Amino acid sequence: MIAHSAKTTRQDGLVGPAPVSSDTEAMVRRASRPLRIAVGIASAGRPSILLETVNYLAGLPDQPQRLIVCVPGIDDAAGLADRLDVEIIIGSRGLTSQRNSIIRASAADTDVLIFLDDDFIPAATFLSRMAAVFSAKSDVAIATGEVLADGILDGGLDMSKALQVLHSAGEGSERVSDVYNAYGCNMAVRLAPVLEHALAFDEQLPLYGWLEDVDFSRSIAHYGRSVRVEGAYGVHLGVRSGRQPGRRLGYSQVANPVHLIRKGTMSKGRAIAQIGRNILANASGIVLNDHLVDRWGRLNGNLLALTDLLAGRVSPSRILEFGNPPSRAPSPPIATKRR
Repeated sequence: MIAHSAKTTRQDGLVGPAPVSSDTEAMVRRASRPLRIAVGIASAGRPSILLETVNYLAGLPDQPQRLIVCVPGIDDAAGLADRLDVEIIIGSRGLTSQRNSIIRASAADTDVLIFLDDDFIPAATFLSRMAAVFSAKSDVAIATGEVLADGILDGGLDMSKALQVLHSAGEGSERVSDVYNAYGCNMAVRLAPVLEHALAFDEQLPLYGWLEDVDFSRSIAHYGRSVRVEGAYGVHLGVRSGRQPGRRLGYSQVANPVHLIRKGTMSKGRAIAQIGRNILANASGIVLNDHLVDRWGRLNGNLLALTDLLAGRVSPSRILEFGNPPSRAPSPPIATKRR
């Protein structure tokens, strides 16, 4: 269960027919104590949203041993710096880099690290349901919950709407099913294989790290199951602030799947389908006059990446060369999701 951290004790001087290795002793101790749970949030440029989410988390009956927030500058965590229930760390800007900073900060005393977006609102039992799955199923390496509503799809939600959705939901099932990848807005990771095999989020996927959840999920899938935990409810607000220009995201929608093909963490067929869906969505959004996102900027980025692909120079990091021209509509944040 979720509880505040406590020191574990060790009994020495046991007498038996054969010596027990330190590795075996460590395994027994781990199996006999509750899992140590940490929550990690990467955020940038959205201090009011971050504060609202942290305040909500602090009021839940389920509490992690640690709540770690990584921001590129202290101003990004306004209102949190003096709180004792939150650990603020400063890391290089970019979702993948910030999440790696959280892994390093939590590695010494955490069994399961739950990454949440700064606008993901989990149900009251979200943490305990995740902890129960990782405790009962030692073969699970990464898990994602059940998103009841996602503001990324329809212009964004506010906290009151999220709470309404959560309160109207029932208990839900306890079914655990295998999935191709966890959804980055709520992603619980068993740290043992991450540390043992030196896994990390790919920092060649800069800024909002488009498809970082797919890449990481497929990397850790070599060492355990990737699952969806039904009944571990949450709502993703999809708040449209702290945004990046649409051209950058459009470029990433092509360049990042190509990068994952080259790494072997995404199949060619799946990547081509992903790219095709994105280009079609952007083109149709222009025709349908979609003002929720910068479809013109995204399509421009799509076409530029395709041109670079044909020229043999496509790279996810190319978006760092793009400026910030004014766009026709808002575009995605550091933790933009993959829809």
